[in-house]
Amino acid sequence: MTEKQFETKVRKFLTDLGCWELKTWSNGIQREGVPDILVCCKGYFVGIEVKAANGKPSALQLWNIEKIREAGGIAVVLYPHQFDEFKALMQSIKSRPLNAHSNQLRL
Repeated sequence: MTEKQFETKVRKFLTDLGCWELKTWSNGIQREGVPDILVCCKGYFVGIEVKAANGKPSALQLWNIEKIREAGGIAVVLYPHQFDEFKALMQSIKSRPLNAHSNQLRL
């Protein structure tokens, strides 16, 4: 399975689960090293760097993942062999009570 095929599978799963997801692009305009998919699910922020079985994250991608974690978000480098574990994580998030801070501010 290519990285693109795996990414499509991950995005479909997230959409079917009812999460909001955004595919990012490194195109010179957007900040480089940002995870491939940004997700908001039940008030939780999740960054997903998708890799094919033989892929390897760059130092900048790992730095961004660490910064997301430091900010209180969830961030992962996701390989195809981890998909079932990832699905369980996201289903666990989806079944949690709404994040207490997710809907407090409405402008």
